[in-house]
Amino acid sequence: MDPTLIFDRGRAGRRGSTLPRMDVPPKHAMPTTLLRPDPADLPEVSELDVVRHYVNLSRRNLAIDTSFYPLGSCTMKYNPKSHERIAALPGFANLHPLLPQLRHGGALTQGALEVLFEFEMLLREILGFTGFTMQPLAGSHGELTGVMMIAAWHRSRDDTRNVMLIPDAAHGTNPASAAIAGFEVCELATDPDGNVDMADLDSKLNDNTAGIMLTCPNTLGLFDPNVTVICDRVHAAGGLCYGDGANLNAILGRLRPGDLGFDVMHLNLHKTFTTPHGGGGPGSGVVGVSDVLEPFLPISRVEKRQDGSYALDYGHSDSIGYIAPFYGNFGLILRAFAYTITLGRKGLLRIGENAVINANYIRTKLAAHFDIPFDRVCTHECVVSASCYNRYGVHAIDICKALLDRGYHPPTMYFPLIVPEALMIEPTETESKETLDGFIQALIDITEQIKQDPESILAAPLTCPVRRLDETAAARKPDLAAPRSR
Repeated sequence: MDPTLIFDRGRAGRRGSTLPRMDVPPKHAMPTTLLRPDPADLPEVSELDVVRHYVNLSRRNLAIDTSFYPLGSCTMKYNPKSHERIAALPGFANLHPLLPQLRHGGALTQGALEVLFEFEMLLREILGFTGFTMQPLAGSHGELTGVMMIAAWHRSRDDTRNVMLIPDAAHGTNPASAAIAGFEVCELATDPDGNVDMADLDSKLNDNTAGIMLTCPNTLGLFDPNVTVICDRVHAAGGLCYGDGANLNAILGRLRPGDLGFDVMHLNLHKTFTTPHGGGGPGSGVVGVSDVLEPFLPISRVEKRQDGSYALDYGHSDSIGYIAPFYGNFGLILRAFAYTITLGRKGLLRIGENAVINANYIRTKLAAHFDIPFDRVCTHECVVSASCYNRYGVHAIDICKALLDRGYHPPTMYFPLIVPEALMIEPTETESKETLDGFIQALIDITEQIKQDPESILAAPLTCPVRRLDETAAARKPDLAAPRSR
C-alpha cells in the first residue's frame, strides 16, 4: 500500500472533473463577504487518486463489517444491509425537509410522516411510555433532552430543586447532561454487589432532590434488583426518574422501562436497533416519557388526523421547544423502524436473550484469566479487570493493543471508572459462538504471552499501519501542522 500522503500526490492544475463555463447569470450570487480570501490549501488530484486514497484508508480500519467489534457502551453491532437499501429508497432519501405536509405536494411527505408516527407507536408499546420525541441526534443529546424536561416540570410547579442524583456506575455522559440542564450533581456509591448503595441513596434524598439518572442495566453490565424501590423513593421525595437506555439491549422484550417507574428515558437507535454509528455519529437518541412529562416533549410532533393523513403538531404550550433541526436523524429512524418490524415481538425478545447469553459466555470463559470485580450473572456486557497483570508491567491498554495484532477491535477500557484496569466487553446478540471462541482464545493467548514475555506485549501493535504512539506526548503536545509544512 502506497504510504504517500494525498497532499504529496497533488500537482498544480490536476482535476478530477471539469465543468463548462456558466453561460447564465447566477440567480443568487454569494456575497463576497462570505467567501474566504485565499483558496483552500487542498491537494489538486485526479478522481482516481481520491478514490484510491479513501479506499486504502478504509482498508486500514477495523470495522464491524471486517471483524468482531466488542466495544461495550457503544454497541457496534451488525447493521442488516437490507435496511440500508430501504433507507436509500429515493422516496425517502431524496425528500427535502421543507416540503409541504398536506396540500400542494404533501403526498410526497406523507410516507415519511407515517414512518415517524408508526415507529413512535411501536416504541410506546415496546417500552411502556406515553409519548416519544424522535428529534435527539445522539444518546447524549437524548439525555440532555430528558433532563431538560425534568427541569421544565419543576419550573412549572415553581419548585427550585436543583440536585440530580447520579450513581457512580451510571453512563459517563450523565453528569455533563445534568449540569448543562442546570442541575448540581450528587454522586451515589455502588454497593459490594454492584448495585446502588441504598443507604447512600437514603442519606442523600432531601427536599432539594430534583431526580435521579439511573443507567439500567448499569455500566458494570448488572441489573439492579432495587430499581423499582429506587424510583419509588425518589418519587416520594418529590423527584423524577430518568432512565439511561444505552444498555437497553439487555432487557429488550423482557420488561418495559416505563413499567419500572421511569418518567423519561432515552434509547440509542444506533445501539439497540442497528443503525450505523461511528466516529461520533450519526446517531439517534429518541426519548420516551410518562404522562407527567408528556406535555413538555419537544415540538414538532407528528399527529394522525381523522381523515388518516399525517401532519406536524406545534400546539404544545409547555413544550421545551426545538432541540434539533426538523425531525431528527430520519435515515436512522427509518432503518430502526425497518429493523423493528422485520424482527417482530419474538425477534426483539431474542435480542436481549442472545446478548445476555453471549456476554455471560465470555465472562465465564475469562474468569480464570482476569479479575472479575462483581462475580455474578451479568446482562449484555461483562466487565473484567486486568489488574492481575500489573505486576508484569502490563496494563489494560497494552492488552488492547495486542488484540489489534490478532485482528480484533479492542473493547472499551478503563470504564467504568470504579473498576481499576477495566475491560468492558460487549459482544451483542449478532455474534456466533465461533467468533466469540476466537476472541476469547486471543485474550487467553495474550495473558499467557504476558507471563512469558511481557516486553513483547508492551511493543504491540506490530502489524498495524500505525505502530504504538507516545500517547502522553500526543495528548500534551499534539502535532497539528498541515502535512505540507512538515
